[in-house]
Amino acid sequence: MMPLFRPITAFFNQVRGRFQRGHVTRDDLFIGEVLKRNSIITEFQLKSALDMQRETLVQNGRAVRLGQVIVEQGFASEAEIIRTINAEYQIEVSSLSDDIRERLSHKYGAYFERLPHPRLPMWIQMAVAITFVVVLTIITLSLVVLGQQKNRLYEQTVRLGMVSLNYFANNAPIPLLEDDILRLNTLIKEAARVEGLRYALIVGDNQLIKAHTDVNLIGVPFKHFVENPDVTREGEVIYYSYNRPDGERLIDLYRTIRFKDKSLGEVHVGISLNFIEELVRRERISVVLITLAIILVGLGVAVIYGVRFSRPISQLVRATQEIAKGNYQYRVPIKRNDELGNLGTAFNRMGQELWKNAMAQRSFGKYVGSEVLDMILANPETTWLKGTSNEASIIFGDVRGFTAFAEARAPEQVVEALNAYLEIATGVIIKFGGYIDKFIGDAVLGVFGLPVSRQDHVERAVRAAMYLQEELRKQATGGNELLAAVGISIHTGTVVAGNVGSQSRMEYTVIGDTVNLASRLNALAGPGEVIVSQQVKEQLGHLVETQSLGRLPIKGKSEPVEAFKVIRIQSKPHA
Repeated sequence: MMPLFRPITAFFNQVRGRFQRGHVTRDDLFIGEVLKRNSIITEFQLKSALDMQRETLVQNGRAVRLGQVIVEQGFASEAEIIRTINAEYQIEVSSLSDDIRERLSHKYGAYFERLPHPRLPMWIQMAVAITFVVVLTIITLSLVVLGQQKNRLYEQTVRLGMVSLNYFANNAPIPLLEDDILRLNTLIKEAARVEGLRYALIVGDNQLIKAHTDVNLIGVPFKHFVENPDVTREGEVIYYSYNRPDGERLIDLYRTIRFKDKSLGEVHVGISLNFIEELVRRERISVVLITLAIILVGLGVAVIYGVRFSRPISQLVRATQEIAKGNYQYRVPIKRNDELGNLGTAFNRMGQELWKNAMAQRSFGKYVGSEVLDMILANPETTWLKGTSNEASIIFGDVRGFTAFAEARAPEQVVEALNAYLEIATGVIIKFGGYIDKFIGDAVLGVFGLPVSRQDHVERAVRAAMYLQEELRKQATGGNELLAAVGISIHTGTVVAGNVGSQSRMEYTVIGDTVNLASRLNALAGPGEVIVSQQVKEQLGHLVETQSLGRLPIKGKSEPVEAFKVIRIQSKPHA
């Protein structure tokens, strides 16, 4: 993957990680992190609780809340957990069965936050990077090249001195033998025209200067410019470098003048090394100017390409922010024929798919609630969708006299009235922690205790039924006769829950005798009544006041079934 795309990929992984971490829902993450941060549980205990939660989900098909697992394992008490959550987020949670995420969303708003703006724009980063590479490259090359040039110039200087020495040595023997000072000085003056040559002189065998580019030094005894110099010998030529009193650096080359193997004296030439430094300095200036020109061009290219690359990235960042806020219809306006163009196209396609999924989730969420929806999305292939037996409470609400009502009205009026009833029923069932299993014509089937395990599912079902009848009575004054004609029945027991259907059409539902009995009991419920089975009454005990209907024959049952009409249920005390 190109490094340019890694920040975008990292962002999507972060978004995905917030909503789907194994089998953990968002409520679990809130509770676990808060408890660990407040030292209620340790990291090891949190990991153990999460592992046990997943194991329970796989083995039993029941999604148990993390807080319940922590309490069952003795890591912390329910009171400690509730107190910590309330103190941390300044909310009022009375039990672990409360919808903590809904409380937090209501108090703190959207879950996502805007991404921080980058500290340095990409075009500046690219410009700095290119400038650094250019400067480093040119400095490295200049050091190597100028160093090599300096060495070559030094070698050429030595060769130049050797040429001059050989010229003098070959032409000076006869004038020296004849002691022809005029000819010797004429010979020396011709060499003075060579660039960089500072002096040339001929010394006789008596160590007196016979010829010199400075006529004032003719006849002066010769003495080496440095005592005991560090000399280098190449054949007959000897040379060493030294500094003049004025600071100029010279190299003195000399050799012996011979005639028929007889030494007649020495010839010396001095060549300045400063001109080498001057040439190198000029080259450095040229390199600096060229470097500046390249940097300017590089900066221009960096800015152009930086803007060309950063603008699409900024657009993608903007798009991710819109996606994070739920605006799945947002599109990235990228029209390019490169990888960024492909990324923009893929991003737009992703947004379209997310929009479709969001539509499906919102539609499905209306029936199953946020918790069930989270678990279905996080674990679509786990065994809890493939058929398990669990305890649950079934609520069945049906409209009395619906057929006669429908025959006397236009279809549009019937659908409008029915939708109003179903809307109210759906909202109430989800509010009390259940989910809508299905609509059967004018009837609604709700389930409590699955797939989210709740120990108080029987109580929740009865409270939902009583609250629903109260809401229906309140809103029946608007002229919708159906709202006052709903009978509700409740039964609790073992059900089989899982996906039922074919590969092309699946439905998560509950089946079994418990569901059938809840449906059969509904025939005993009159308009505005709530009928429960003996099992429901026994589990709630003193919480409900009921009126026995006696043991009545029920279709599909060989023995009569005792049923009860719920008169009232005690109010739930506030923590």
